Amino acid sequence: MKKNVGGIDRVLRLVVGLGVIGWGVATQNLWGAVGIIPLFTAAIGWCPAYLPFGISSCKAEQ
Repeated sequence: MKKNVGGIDRVLRLVVGLGVIGWGVATQNLWGAVGIIPLFTAAIGWCPAYLPFGISSCKAEQ
């Protein structure tokens, strides 16, 4: 699995993931669980949605 999520992208995913989870908790809405996806992709540095488009936000290929 080749990393395709760079530094700024990872930070944004972390912030968005925490925000969505926080919104879900505050509104007691189960859709807040969707925030786990950006948190997971930020943690592992790989996004499966980038593969079909050949996108990579990493500066250097690893």
